Amino acid sequence: MALSVSALVLFGVICIIFIRNKQLKIGHAILAALFGFMLNQSTAAKPIQDFLSQLAKTISGVAS
Repeated sequence: MALSVSALVLFGVICIIFIRNKQLKIGHAILAALFGFMLNQSTAAKPIQDFLSQLAKTISGVAS
């Protein structure tokens, strides 16, 4: 992977700032998409996927 984890953290912080300030424009949306692709290639991808799967199961169990 050409980008280091620090670049991943930087993109994440920038995305959070834009979302919190409600200024997410098309360029910022592209940045958020790039962040998602980089996050998918990091070591954090598996724990995030596991968490989201458990969250979906929990919501499904509560809703039914």
